[in-house]
Amino acid sequence: MRALDLTFEKTDQIIGLLKAGKVGVMPTDTIYGIVGSALNPEIVEGIYTLRKREKDKPFIILVSSIEDLKNFDVSLTKEQRNFLENNWPNPLSIILSVRSDRFQFLHRGKNSLAFRMPENRWLLDILRRVGPLVAPSANPAGVKPAETVEEAKKYFGDQPSFYIDGGKLKSKPSTIVQLLEDGTKIVLREGSFKV
Repeated sequence: MRALDLTFEKTDQIIGLLKAGKVGVMPTDTIYGIVGSALNPEIVEGIYTLRKREKDKPFIILVSSIEDLKNFDVSLTKEQRNFLENNWPNPLSIILSVRSDRFQFLHRGKNSLAFRMPENRWLLDILRRVGPLVAPSANPAGVKPAETVEEAKKYFGDQPSFYIDGGKLKSKPSTIVQLLEDGTKIVLREGSFKV
């Protein structure tokens, strides 16, 4: 089936597609991402296949609030919660322990997941209404991330259900920080956000 070209104004249609288990390419708070429900194992596997990504590398998960972390059996310590309350929303991805085997399809045996609460209002609205989304960059593994919808279409053709054109997007990726239970912060990738 041919991929749909949608605009930001088609929010209800986008939400309907994502709730129906579809995958799309759209702007995130940093660059274009391939997005789909983070709580649906089949969708997550489909995105791995689409991106030809190594199966042991977890995706970053976009959330609309700190409370969304409960969906993943994450229990925050006081230190972790304080850090998130002071630093989210931002282009800051936080790695937290996830001990539950239920989320093996997401953590790929790493027993931890990376979460980000984006600063973009439109995207937060979608996340509030659809739930957490995986949103890896829109490119096959080993190729540069798509900066335009045209580039993403060259990569993926009609495999995604929809594309949303947000113009040319080029920015530093998010900063990735591992946040230990005692509040210790380990910067794993220095991105656009200074910790």
